[in-house]
Amino acid sequence: MLKGISSLISPDLLFAMAKMGHGDRLVLADANFPAHSVGKDAFVIRQDGILIPELLSEVLKLFPLDHLTSPCHVMQVSKGDVERGVQVPIWNVYREIIAASGVNTDLVEYERQEFYAESRKAFAIVLTGETAVYGNLMLTKGVI
Repeated sequence: MLKGISSLISPDLLFAMAKMGHGDRLVLADANFPAHSVGKDAFVIRQDGILIPELLSEVLKLFPLDHLTSPCHVMQVSKGDVERGVQVPIWNVYREIIAASGVNTDLVEYERQEFYAESRKAFAIVLTGETAVYGNLMLTKGVI
């Protein structure tokens, strides 16, 4: 344990965030995300049972978001899910947490396969227990 660092931030996650440089990406993945196959070249960190909103709040206390590009990406709702009227309320939760951290940005959507392709380039993927639909969130590290 360290002073001032939440117990939600595992030693592996702290290590990964510290090693990351400007422009590196961190994926906060939901429980259904294929982290081990998509993240073959990434540092995969298991944080089962932890939900993304609570983890995001703690991550953003330590992790600067990029200000040169859109630093927050989500997976676009598929055409079929749009037609079925699927809603993604967790995105509003993410927006509130990001805004509360002092960052003025919105979530940029990647088409499903594009999200997976970009995730393959991520430095680290945190596999959480999140079960909200379209709950994956990709963050790009900025500078201090």
